[in-house]
Amino acid sequence: MSRREVVSLSGARLAFGDRVLWDGLDLTVRAGDFVAVLGPNGTGKTSLLKVLLGQLPLSAGDVSVDGQVGYIPQHRGVDRGLSLRGRDLVGLGFDGHRWGMATVRGRSAKRAAVQRALGQVNGGALADVSVGVMSGGELQRMRIAQALATDPALLLCDEPLLNLDPANARLVAALINARRREAGTAVLFVTHEINPVLPYVDRVLYLVDGRFRLGSVEDVMTSATLSELYGTDIAVVKVGEQYVVVGEHVDHSGHASGHSHD
Repeated sequence: MSRREVVSLSGARLAFGDRVLWDGLDLTVRAGDFVAVLGPNGTGKTSLLKVLLGQLPLSAGDVSVDGQVGYIPQHRGVDRGLSLRGRDLVGLGFDGHRWGMATVRGRSAKRAAVQRALGQVNGGALADVSVGVMSGGELQRMRIAQALATDPALLLCDEPLLNLDPANARLVAALINARRREAGTAVLFVTHEINPVLPYVDRVLYLVDGRFRLGSVEDVMTSATLSELYGTDIAVVKVGEQYVVVGEHVDHSGHASGHSHD
């Protein structure tokens, strides 16, 4: 049985004036797919998510998204004095654009959705904890639960591992993959570091200065492919199960530095 098509981009182009972020992008993401989006800052990774969220129009081509979308933002800290509880933060994901007075049935549905989402990130013990005192890993688990509160068919993840220590980065990646496995949720995962999500990735979309490659990890993460994309000599070395990318103007995560953020 073929899996449902959740995302379709056909001949997609995104440009700001004369600056082309990507052009001729064809991408189909089906239920249960895990696609990592890599590349240096300023090459259109976050902009791709904004297109799928309906926040940015394509310059050319077609895009369609079938189903509810959940969004996990970049990890950032919060005000230590913030009194919002874990369950309140998750509940904001359920409320979405609902307006007006909540009915008894609506409040009951929200409680059930929040409880279910907390359970999916092993976050029951954090339900009544102030988000202001949570660790970075705990807070990001609440943000994942917030994105899951509406039972999305598509999960868009924008650098969710940023500023997390290696243990929490692996935990967050594993939780997102568990949701993908259990519910058949499609995942687009923007990241600067592929190694924490390497065990889960089906395909890689690598964006560099208006060029891109889409394929399996083994096809894209090679010296030849990245050297062609960057237009300079790049060495990709696999050490055990980890990829190390080395080259002129390439930072420790394997991505060229010196660009503005997406």
